[in-house]
Amino acid sequence: MKIILGPSSKELGERISQINGLEKVPVASKTFPDGEAYVRLEGNVQNQDVCIVQTTSPPQDIRLMQLAFIANAAKRNGAKKAIAIVPYLAYARQDKIFLQGETVSIEVIARMLNVAGVDELITVNVHQENALSKFPFPAKSISAISLLGEYFVQRGFKKAFALAPDKGAMYIADEAKKVLKGENGHLEKERDRYTGQVKIAKKQFDVKGATAIVFDDIISTGGTIVNAARILKDLGASRIFAACVHPLLVGDAQERILDAGVEEIIGTDSVPSEVSKVTLAPLISKEIRSRQSG
Repeated sequence: MKIILGPSSKELGERISQINGLEKVPVASKTFPDGEAYVRLEGNVQNQDVCIVQTTSPPQDIRLMQLAFIANAAKRNGAKKAIAIVPYLAYARQDKIFLQGETVSIEVIARMLNVAGVDELITVNVHQENALSKFPFPAKSISAISLLGEYFVQRGFKKAFALAPDKGAMYIADEAKKVLKGENGHLEKERDRYTGQVKIAKKQFDVKGATAIVFDDIISTGGTIVNAARILKDLGASRIFAACVHPLLVGDAQERILDAGVEEIIGTDSVPSEVSKVTLAPLISKEIRSRQSG
């Protein structure tokens, strides 16, 4: 097995190859003046199973095309199996019809990757598990919440309160609680399907004088975290952190979150950024080893 270093996840791919002792296959990539993507494998993949490490965070469309082109290039050059390791899976939130006239975007992505040559997909904390049922080949989501929890334990924040932004994300707070060994809870959130505006209802938690961490899978515009931080502040939390697997942090999201009273934002290298202080390499490496032994 070899690791193909996708342009959007080179460092993560390097870490995975080092942990597993697998040979790396670099990818030459560029964008033509008209915006079209170009990739070329710089290594031999003949008769090999390959893992393509390529996150699809913004600019997601170009990164999805790169992923498809890399998979196709691998198959054209004799790869036996192409496993796409996509830490952040774009369009996974568009997994069903919400309003008349829409399409199921993730289903289109799944079909495109299938035609390109992808045989299997591994992602991390997919927003909607149902999205993976749209793929015509095996697709699996693994969770990095315990890695985030361990980061805070190592920082000395054991027993911190783990808060989920809504009931649907309570499983995230439950995972964090198992590592932190503290209490947890969730807020009530409603999102307008047309405007995307989020409304959060205040709930009572015993966080007075305590450290609280808001856990989520994705932080995009930051609106949910801002509202959660204000509620925790009103309830008397002494220190407030935000933790997520996928720190998209669109626009001024980071600034707004910090201004709301969050001391620090911690993310993973699913989306490389200055807040990506937790690496997914050990988690993904374990998943790869299970396939090698199998």
